[in-house]
Amino acid sequence: MAQPLLTGCALCATLGKTCCQSREILVTEGDKSRIGELTGEQEVWEYARANNPDYLDQDDDPNWLAWAFRPDGTRPILKRQPNGDCRFMSSTGCVLPLEVRPLVCRLYPYSYTARGLDGVSDDCPPEVIPPGRTILQVLDVRQADAIRWHSLLYTELRTKEPCDADRADVRPAA
Repeated sequence: MAQPLLTGCALCATLGKTCCQSREILVTEGDKSRIGELTGEQEVWEYARANNPDYLDQDDDPNWLAWAFRPDGTRPILKRQPNGDCRFMSSTGCVLPLEVRPLVCRLYPYSYTARGLDGVSDDCPPEVIPPGRTILQVLDVRQADAIRWHSLLYTELRTKEPCDADRADVRPAA
C-alpha cells in the first residue's frame, strides 16, 4: 500500500521544523475547555514566562500583554513533550481536530492584532509549499474561518481566568 502524500503541517512534522516545535502555544480558557472535553485531561497546560522576548514586543497590539499575560509575567501555554514538541504533536502533525486546536494554532499562518488579520507569516519552510500554491492553500486556512477564530480568540482573551500569582505551576524565567 502506498504511503499518503503529506502536505502542510504533516510534511513539516516529518522535516522537524514545525511551529509546534519552536513556539510556545498560548491557550485561552476556551482552548483548555475544548481540549479537556476531547481528551479527558485538564492539566495539559502550565503558566510560563515567554522564552522569546519578541513575544513581548506588541507595540501594534497594546492590549495583547494585558489580555494574554498575568501581572506576574506568565501566561497559559500548552505543556511540551520531553523532546520539546507540543504535547499534541505527532510525526504526522497535530492529533487534535481542527476545531479543538488552540485558537492561535488555527489562526497560523495569519498575523493579527485586536483590530483584525494583518497578513500572512512567511515562517513556513518553502519546501512544504508546492510551486503555484500559497501557504494558505496548503494549510487549507479559509479567511472566513480565520476571521471567526480571531474574533473568538480576542473574546476569550478578554475573559481570562482571575490571576493567581502564587500557583505552583508557574515556571521561573529562563
